[in-house]
Amino acid sequence: MRQTVGKILTGLLVLALSVTFLSNGVANAAELTSRKLTLVAGATDGGSKPSGVVNHQFTFTVPTGGNVGSIRFEYCTTASGTCTTPTGLSTTSATLGSESGITGFTVNNTTQGAPYVTRTAANVTASTTAVIQLNSITNPSTEGTFFVRINTYTAAALGGTVTDTGTVAASTAEQIILTGTMPESLIFCAGATVSTTSSIPDCSTATSGAVSFNQLFSPTDTAVAYSQMAASTNAGTGYVITVNGPTMTSGANTIPAMSSATTSTKGVGQFGMNLKANTSSAASTFPGSSAEIAPASDGVDFRGQATAGYNTVDTFKFVSGDTVANSANGGAGPTNSQIYTASYIVNVAGNQLAGTYTSTLTYICTPTF
Repeated sequence: MRQTVGKILTGLLVLALSVTFLSNGVANAAELTSRKLTLVAGATDGGSKPSGVVNHQFTFTVPTGGNVGSIRFEYCTTASGTCTTPTGLSTTSATLGSESGITGFTVNNTTQGAPYVTRTAANVTASTTAVIQLNSITNPSTEGTFFVRINTYTAAALGGTVTDTGTVAASTAEQIILTGTMPESLIFCAGATVSTTSSIPDCSTATSGAVSFNQLFSPTDTAVAYSQMAASTNAGTGYVITVNGPTMTSGANTIPAMSSATTSTKGVGQFGMNLKANTSSAASTFPGSSAEIAPASDGVDFRGQATAGYNTVDTFKFVSGDTVANSANGGAGPTNSQIYTASYIVNVAGNQLAGTYTSTLTYICTPTF
């Protein structure tokens, strides 16, 4: 009986020693704090894409001071217990990305699902925060959570003893693929005025195209009038705007159109226009009324410009069918919306027959896609 009891006590002593031994190894390892795994986009794939080749960035704080020679990252389907490598995961192409806090590592990726970084063991101060990124890891192929068990070792190549340990979690997720279409676009309008909304030209604000000259026609003064138009397009080679219509006419009587660009001359029959901010040299009422294109062209986002014959201050022209503007500032191309101000002049000779003179002008904006 005594012999049997002795054997039992001896067995219990051996078991106790075994537990003590385990406690001095992994069981007594301190827990890594502030630990996380961030899935970082790879060269082509999003960070959490199932089967995506991405980068895994580990961040953690080591509570224990002393030598650190290697750190293992063991990928598992569960946080504890038997470790089963997640389906589709591949770590055998892992490379070392960024590292901070604890540095000088190289990667060993020979064991699928359990890569580790290693270096010549060196002292680490307690509470040091480490950031270690492993690149070119293939995520698990199934959607859902996976775990990585992290162990720090006192020697290189997983030698020595485990000092600190901790588990992090991450999850793959279905990518959201958004699709939208930008169609061919042309926004164009004309009216007496076109205003802006939130500083952007807004064709919904265009007013009636019925425009009157500022005064009766006279051989001693120049009559002026204004209209506006706005245009934008995403056409690859931009737009051109033409003006179409007759000169000022009253029955069979007409005011001669300015067939070539020239200055305003009182007492001479002239009907012309331009798209510039004119001065009092052309008409006393021009300053502050005629205007340059707005917003001003920058050759990148805003390309609108007046064309030859209609792009010189105090010089006017009118030929039906002429191109008066295009989006070729900085090279023909697409442009955001801009407002043009068309300035019109009428001069008459002393023998111009009386009547109500009118002209119906049609501006046509043609984009080329």
